[in-house]
Amino acid sequence: MNLQILCLSLHSLCVWLFLFIRMAAWDLSVTVEELGPEAPPIKISVTSDLHIGGVIFKIVEKTQLQCDWSDHALWWEQKQQWVLRTSWTLDKCGIHADARLLFTPQHKALRLGLPNGVTLRLRACFSSPVFRTVHGICQLLNIRYPEEMSLLRPVEEKKKKKDKDSAEDEYDLTGVPLTSGAEDDCPFKITLPVLALLFILLSKTRSYLPPGSVPVLNSGMPVHFADSPKTQAIYKMLVVSQPSPSPESIAKLYRPASKVDKTWLDSSRCLLQQGVQENDKLWLRFKYYTFHDMEPKYDGVRLTQLYEQARWAILLEDNDCTEEEMMLFGALQYHIGKLSLSQEVNSCQGMEDLESALESLEVKMVGENKSADENMTAPELNDYLKLFRPKKLSLRDYKQYWFKFQDTSIFYYKSKDESYGEPIQQMNLKGCEVAPDVNIAGQKFCIRLLVPAPEGMNEAYLRCENEKQYSEWMAACKLASKGLTLLDSSYQKEVKNIQTFLAMQRPSSSASTAQVDESINTLSLVSPRYTKKYKAKQLTIRILEAYQNVAQLSLMAAILKFLQIWQSLPDFGISYFMIRFKGSRKDEVLGIANNRLMRIDLGVGDVVKTWRYNNMRQWNVNWDIRQVAIEFDGNINIAFSCVTADCKIVHEYIGGYIFMLTRVRNPSNTVNEELFLKLTGGHEAL
Repeated sequence: MNLQILCLSLHSLCVWLFLFIRMAAWDLSVTVEELGPEAPPIKISVTSDLHIGGVIFKIVEKTQLQCDWSDHALWWEQKQQWVLRTSWTLDKCGIHADARLLFTPQHKALRLGLPNGVTLRLRACFSSPVFRTVHGICQLLNIRYPEEMSLLRPVEEKKKKKDKDSAEDEYDLTGVPLTSGAEDDCPFKITLPVLALLFILLSKTRSYLPPGSVPVLNSGMPVHFADSPKTQAIYKMLVVSQPSPSPESIAKLYRPASKVDKTWLDSSRCLLQQGVQENDKLWLRFKYYTFHDMEPKYDGVRLTQLYEQARWAILLEDNDCTEEEMMLFGALQYHIGKLSLSQEVNSCQGMEDLESALESLEVKMVGENKSADENMTAPELNDYLKLFRPKKLSLRDYKQYWFKFQDTSIFYYKSKDESYGEPIQQMNLKGCEVAPDVNIAGQKFCIRLLVPAPEGMNEAYLRCENEKQYSEWMAACKLASKGLTLLDSSYQKEVKNIQTFLAMQRPSSSASTAQVDESINTLSLVSPRYTKKYKAKQLTIRILEAYQNVAQLSLMAAILKFLQIWQSLPDFGISYFMIRFKGSRKDEVLGIANNRLMRIDLGVGDVVKTWRYNNMRQWNVNWDIRQVAIEFDGNINIAFSCVTADCKIVHEYIGGYIFMLTRVRNPSNTVNEELFLKLTGGHEAL
């Protein structure tokens, strides 16, 4: 009995002791940014059951400064995280007397480099995930579908710091208010009395305006850019292509293509967690090459910046192309540059040009009207083609066969008379790699196929007799690689696009009368490979020949055509990572595209194996050993570890592309941020 009484007494003593400790006051040191860098931390008396809102109230009261505190929050230095849940207590957050806290604004100035070389200084959210921060930036710049973009660290930043003469112009937009992200418009300033009433009611969820809801004037310029001539001039720089870069600029930036991808920021973590400080410089770039709903009428900034990113990818040889394609790219750049000098950004005629360009080129990727004929039959492709299968130590010897295209497969026979029997071979092109091997001047029209096989990829070349035959078979192969048949409504459009592209590469009949334009800076229109191979006068003649075929295009039509040709390049939109497959002793390259993964031999650069996302069943990451495991249909399993990058980056790429392929917008036109972070954030997002 006495023992029970003693136990109850000890329990009661422990309870009272615990309550006493919780109620006991202790000092918390907080550094307030508004007091200046030399000011010592202030100390406030708190208890463990005091919520974060009460702590903020005490901090504001202690500073005795009359200013707007609505954007301020606590940054926990040791944990490298924001303390944003104002209803949580210090005890629940795990904050003790040794915590080093910083009371700082959530929005800070950031230097942002755009694809066209313009550097903006604007306010960005440092407390939200990068995914949401990019949405806020794109909302400000009037760019739709910001989920296609992300931020990365400039790779040349360290070199520029040593060069005092390389100071670049910056355009200040810090005075333009953000209307999205983690900041909502507030009709009044949050002062000390108001803060005392509202800190508990601080919203736990943050909303932002949908990407397509930026208010615009009748002239097409967002309202927040029309406030002053200064901001209007900045906006015009965003929607008009900049002059061709100087050869010195290209030489300074040029570096051999690397198989290591750029250092993208983690989309699920905030800027401050990733070491980005106020006034640091980051690049805003298109990361996921799945461009949704390209509307020139609304996407002036988006299309211009995408064109600039594509142009630099060509000039820096991130994307490989043939001589004819390079001259066509140079001609389009020359044409776009000429029109940009005289283009009025907000003219009504300009808007009509945008709409007509869209209709004539038919480059909308989503939402286009399909053929109304539901009873159409699939076109038949039967013809004589030449086939070559590469073998070691063998010359390229093409043999003629009778080919038949059916569904997503190619059948070939010795002759047309034997086409009713068994074929020599059937090649199923679903999931294959299709690349052009064309030389217009040499009348060479070949199609390179890498067909999936259990042991890897079987390579084959098809040689066509003329442009018409090549266009039809190339379009069929490209559709079949995506699992589409000739019955698909996009087949005829694909044939037309290929024929238009070939026609643009042919020397124009009026090319002989073209005058040599001495104002053409050919060294700024083609990559260094061709400036070393040809003299400036030779390049000028060839670019002017190609220019005759595009001179009639409007500005936006030329930009759209440039992007269309860019997207047709074999290595378009592929991000490379050095990896090591499980059980292998050598490093290989993993290529990640918008619809597939590719295993690439590091020695010769050939694709060894391709896996499509639509055959993927699941993927997992072992965060302890940093290994990615993927399961495909047919009991195909692969596992690899990353050599030159964190596996989190590869995981985010795969999850991001799957999100892009399945993204569905709700009625308010907002993107599902929660689903994106679940697919890309890994274990940290759970």
